[in-house]
Amino acid sequence: MLDTLFGKLLLGVAFAAFLALLGGLVFGEGGVRDVHELKKAIALQQQENERLAERNRVLEAEVRDLKDGLEAIEEHGRLDLGMIKQNETFYLVTGNPDARPEAPAAAPQAAKR
Repeated sequence: MLDTLFGKLLLGVAFAAFLALLGGLVFGEGGVRDVHELKKAIALQQQENERLAERNRVLEAEVRDLKDGLEAIEEHGRLDLGMIKQNETFYLVTGNPDARPEAPAAAPQAAKR
């Protein structure tokens, strides 16, 4: 059958159909490439969801502390608002504590005449 023109033509049509189906499978909508891209997008979204879930856990713990305990409220007042208690002395240290002032340079002595 492959020796005849009809057989060769039939084989060529079947091969072309195979290539068209294979191209659709790899490059078409819902194909292998799309699936691979979607898997990457899902992995990125899962990482973002985990990061946001951790942030939510921290915020929930902070809200719980603020509702239940006065220590968290006091800490926020001190750090964020600069509040101090009655009979407390507040010291504000500015500058770099490791920096030492340089000794003033000696003024050149005027030549005596």
